[in-house]
Amino acid sequence: MSAIGTLARVPRAAFDFANVILTVPDASIGQTPREVVWTHRGTTLYRYRSSRREHAIPVLLVFALINRPEIFDLRPGNSFVEFLLAEGFDVFLVDWGVPGDEDSEMGLAEFVCDELHWAVRETLLASGQEELTLLGWCIGGTLCAMYCALNPVGAVRNAVLLTTPIDPSDSLYARWVGHDEFDVDLIADSYPAVPGAGIDLANKLMKPVANYVTTYRRLFESLLDGKDPRAGYQSMAKWVADNPPFPSRAYREWITWMYKENRLVAGRVRLRGDRVDLTRIEQNLLVVTAGADHIAPPAGTVPLLELVSSEDVTHLDRPGGHIGLMAGSKAKHEIWPELADWLSDRSGH
Repeated sequence: MSAIGTLARVPRAAFDFANVILTVPDASIGQTPREVVWTHRGTTLYRYRSSRREHAIPVLLVFALINRPEIFDLRPGNSFVEFLLAEGFDVFLVDWGVPGDEDSEMGLAEFVCDELHWAVRETLLASGQEELTLLGWCIGGTLCAMYCALNPVGAVRNAVLLTTPIDPSDSLYARWVGHDEFDVDLIADSYPAVPGAGIDLANKLMKPVANYVTTYRRLFESLLDGKDPRAGYQSMAKWVADNPPFPSRAYREWITWMYKENRLVAGRVRLRGDRVDLTRIEQNLLVVTAGADHIAPPAGTVPLLELVSSEDVTHLDRPGGHIGLMAGSKAKHEIWPELADWLSDRSGH
């Protein structure tokens, strides 16, 4: 297009840009039909039924304690849940809900030993199986690793950990919150549930240009080129903006144990008196890292590979960022088929 033609499109692109931004709250995410299997406090276990189930072992999806698990089911045509169902898997998802002030005493033990443990139990009961796959992403992956270490034999046959913090000592995040000047106790004592918006702001400031300039520039350029990025942009923007509070006890433990004291990789995390020893992990293990991940860089995840006792260990290191790896436009053609192939080989009777 000529320079004059491009200039002529600017007013229309500006109008469409404003319209896309202002109508983000109207976008629909998490549209795949599901049913409630179990609830406890704010936690809900959902099941997505497949009409073409081919694999016996169900998959339980676990996301982080920040943001919402709809990232697994962002929109039709770009939904990991939808993809797994089409591949013949029986899919379940644990939703931590929206913690309130009454949940201030929920620590990592409550999430791992109670909520996740009971979600595993209810998944097995609903599916009629004796084993399942735990698929965790971000903090959800760390919680799954803790659960597998505490329960090396039993319900979990396969563990899939996506962009998972294990040894974050050299990460950018550790440089932000791991030093003494970052007073996690002051924050946790001030808020029964730490506002998710504050955590989200801190995360975005780790890459301020990308989050506050590049994203909007790309949207405007797409509109200027006559493309229609509305569906993809709005679904992701709506998900990014939904930040539930972080229970203060869990927040204190997460920052202190992982970033200030680096306890997990050293085997110094204890939940309900039991030591979380990563060397006890025996499940079939798939670890996925993203080369451009600044939240959980590969160097902070790969130490797990040398610690576990699993005989079946696979590591996939792929291009992409912390979220883009699994939710980007290329994911359904690249990483999702690899995950499905790995799971299908390990999900029969």
